[in-house]
Amino acid sequence: MRAALDGGVPGSLPRFRREWAMAATSTPPSVCLREATQRKLQRFSELRGKPVAAGEFWDIVAITAADEKQELAYKQQLSEKLEKKELPLGVQYHVFVDPTGAKIGNGGSTLCALRHLEKLYGDEWNSFTILLIHSGGYSQRLPNASALGKIFTALPLGSPIYQMLELKLAMYIDFPCHMNPGILVTCADDIELYSTGESEFIRFDKPGFTALAHPSSLTVGTTHGVFVLEPFDYLGYRDLEYRCCHRFLHKPSIEKMYEFGAVCRPGSFLQEDLAGGDTPSLKLDPEYVYTDSLFYMDHKSARKLLAFYEKIGTLNCEIDAYGDFLQALGPGATVEYTRNTSNVTKEESELVDMRQRIFHLLKGTALNVVVLNNSKFYHIGTTEEYLFHFTSDGSLKSELGLQSIAFSIFPAIPECSNNKSCIIQSILDSRCSVAPGSVVEYSRLGPDVSVGENCIISGSYIITTAALPAYSFVCSLSLKMNGHLKYSTMAYGVQDNLKKNVKTLSDIKLLQFFGVCFLSCLDTWNLKVTEKLFSGNKTCLSLWNARIFPVCSSLSDSVTTSLKMLNAVQNKLTFSLSSYKLMSIEEMLAYKDVEDMITYREKIFLEITLNKKQSDLDIS
Repeated sequence: MRAALDGGVPGSLPRFRREWAMAATSTPPSVCLREATQRKLQRFSELRGKPVAAGEFWDIVAITAADEKQELAYKQQLSEKLEKKELPLGVQYHVFVDPTGAKIGNGGSTLCALRHLEKLYGDEWNSFTILLIHSGGYSQRLPNASALGKIFTALPLGSPIYQMLELKLAMYIDFPCHMNPGILVTCADDIELYSTGESEFIRFDKPGFTALAHPSSLTVGTTHGVFVLEPFDYLGYRDLEYRCCHRFLHKPSIEKMYEFGAVCRPGSFLQEDLAGGDTPSLKLDPEYVYTDSLFYMDHKSARKLLAFYEKIGTLNCEIDAYGDFLQALGPGATVEYTRNTSNVTKEESELVDMRQRIFHLLKGTALNVVVLNNSKFYHIGTTEEYLFHFTSDGSLKSELGLQSIAFSIFPAIPECSNNKSCIIQSILDSRCSVAPGSVVEYSRLGPDVSVGENCIISGSYIITTAALPAYSFVCSLSLKMNGHLKYSTMAYGVQDNLKKNVKTLSDIKLLQFFGVCFLSCLDTWNLKVTEKLFSGNKTCLSLWNARIFPVCSSLSDSVTTSLKMLNAVQNKLTFSLSSYKLMSIEEMLAYKDVEDMITYREKIFLEITLNKKQSDLDIS
């Protein structure tokens, strides 16, 4: 166990630091966090659509993709953004696709990205600052991000609308200027907000790896990486601290956190409860841990990993960039973790051997930690998180300046109203209604449409009379089938588990659709239980690969038909799907027509822009 600093819990602040803190924090942490965030957004706004000077921004921004279809979708959207001057110019933007075959995880994607960089730039990339954003996978827990990608998830912010890519670039705006050549690795579905004080910046200038650390509850620590920090004796509390990590724990139990000395006590230095976020600043005196978000590796470390990848040739197992890279670092790292597969979704025969090889490769490499005591980490990777943070979470709304109605045509909702819905780049008739807790994005809703509570409506066109029940998820996709444009709309419950699977047809009664036994739903839709009901792997049967969604010739018909099947389940009616061509979500993504979906969004954008110009003329 690590030695305690003042006779208390290992890693806790010495008593004199707590007393210093009382006098040192004059501005409330929430105000500092909000002001720092707004400054970064403003700085990024000034760079949008303009050429950047050398050293002012990233040399390379790279996004990973799971397969060639996703790669193409990402490239199309990047081209669109650059053409519309929504991103800084003079930067190399790349999409790096994983090799075909076995899933390789974000660690494997990192290795693959290094190979892509080597092929494109040779030794030249040794001098670059590179942002690597992991956005592979199909977002089964937030399917409105499945077709066009998590990194292109829209946010209720900015004009034109920010997507996660722009927000990432904005929040990291200060990094390239204070970073040695190397690679910053991050994920597409999280948000890191932080304040470092007026004259301080986060620096990535040490050899080895450097990771950001956020104060979090012990419960949050069980689902994140947790740092066991070396003792530290700086006199006085600071928002920003540079620490050395003794060892890194990946999704540890609370017992393990205590055992290895990861648990800290803040004493009196965090004086304000900043509710919200996965890692809120904590109330007075609770125990807490420091959890991970993004990390940086210098070029020497990146080169070492690339040489390793070139040597092994092909990966046949999933490697975790956090669990398998970071756990090998620091003087306290031991090989035991390589045999722990409790946090692995699929255990491949090669996994333990590959982990051990990575451990011995990286053993002895330093893990530096940038402790951000006034910071927040938000994850927006599930329907529940998405709805909460965009509608109910006052903290994120305040910090980022999120809007209830963002770049849309819809009668303004008074700020004092209890209606906490969220409308993003959509056109809604003034007579339609959207209940609290719901999000509507890239959609058109007619006068006779009512949306229940906690719904997600994405890419849809509803002009007929429709009442969407609470907790509905409705997302429309354009499809290219045999050269013809078609549409299909996935509709189910936001709380449905699309990833839950069974191995045999006799077990599909264990699946649930909108809280109803899936077998009963099939009876409602007059569908037979056969192998043809599912696409893809016939021993992995789930709502994700169930062929239950009708293919239609128009977008509005597609939405209307899928809502009828939803309504039939809700109200115990019969609605036969036997005469329709049906698709699974898995198949929709294979046939998606990215260009048409972008065109539909662009038409909405242009109509809103014209409406706003006309409104401005009327006012003047």
